[in-house]
Amino acid sequence: MNTMISSVRAAMAGFRVDVSRGQRVGRVSSEWFSRPDDERYLSLGELYDAVKSRANRAHARTVESSAIRVEASHSNAERLELIVPGQKRSITPTHWSYGQLCSLVGAPASYMRQLPAPLAGINLQHGLLNHRAELVKTLEADDGRLELRAITGPEYGRVWDHELVSAVINIAGNGTGDTMWKVPGVLDWSTMTHNPFIDISKETTTLYASDRDVFLFLVDDTHPIEAGRLPNGEPDLYFRGFYCWNSEVGSKTLGIASFYLRAVCCNRNLWGVENFQEIVIRHSKFACQRFAHEVAPALTNFANSSPARFVAGIKAARERIVARTNEDRESFLRKRGFSKGETARIIHTVMREEDRPPESIFDFVQGMTAHARTKAHQDTRLELEGRAKKLLEQAS
Repeated sequence: MNTMISSVRAAMAGFRVDVSRGQRVGRVSSEWFSRPDDERYLSLGELYDAVKSRANRAHARTVESSAIRVEASHSNAERLELIVPGQKRSITPTHWSYGQLCSLVGAPASYMRQLPAPLAGINLQHGLLNHRAELVKTLEADDGRLELRAITGPEYGRVWDHELVSAVINIAGNGTGDTMWKVPGVLDWSTMTHNPFIDISKETTTLYASDRDVFLFLVDDTHPIEAGRLPNGEPDLYFRGFYCWNSEVGSKTLGIASFYLRAVCCNRNLWGVENFQEIVIRHSKFACQRFAHEVAPALTNFANSSPARFVAGIKAARERIVARTNEDRESFLRKRGFSKGETARIIHTVMREEDRPPESIFDFVQGMTAHARTKAHQDTRLELEGRAKKLLEQAS
């Protein structure tokens, strides 16, 4: 009981962290910056209700592309509608499905949107009549006005957004603190303390959905994991986190990323990330089966797994000394494909941040990831971080 009380008190006070280590991951921050208020949700239950409701109003069909009729009104040069077999009313494409339709028939969407509707309709009709695949899959939704939410190839494997949200609810409840998984707290840069307890608002939430996708990010930031000590003797603390995404209309893949992180700042950048793992599934013919057999179990396994293996891997990397002299350090990095300039910068980075030269596998991994953060180009940064991750895995 005393241990539990002290743990709660520590969480309320926040946890000191060292965000100079590990990777910085900006995916969640990009989502946070781009989402208007009407795409932000305050709980998983609220998010689920929204995406399930729109799925209930939608139905998918496979039809012959040559049987679709394109109609355009001369009285409204911007209005274009489709007559689809089996549907008595005309269907209005959304901005997204219009782009998909143009792509299916090989027409540039940006150019087609500049044309008057009658002229665009003629081009689309010609493309549909000569569409080599012959069949298309439509997703139609009735919300007072009949809309075409998506039009794809017949082999498109749809995983509904509410199915992903439901899988997250199974492990995270409402995502507001009723389980250990919750919307993350915020790092206080002045004290380098991560505060797990903040009010969930439109500004702070990490639960998002638009008319074409869903994105969720949750952490367990009230139960820190200690994996070694910092140079000043304080514990090196981590939290577990994951984010996942999907698009039932085909604007994104389906995927989940799990990791350990040291903090989340107010604009939702992830700091001090280690052990980043990702599963990405394209919406191909077998996407539904892969979601059932890969993504949903991966969520559950990560949520219920022990951090012991991660801690042991960090400990092994800290204990494995691979360089004791300057010559050893240079040789270690040069043998792994780093140039003379990169070798010097990585060693200098460790000396600046740790106040000593790198000796262990862990030291070199931290130096490599810190050096990666200085790279302006994402491809170069990811390549460096990948090499660091591989080196850390080899140590354990």
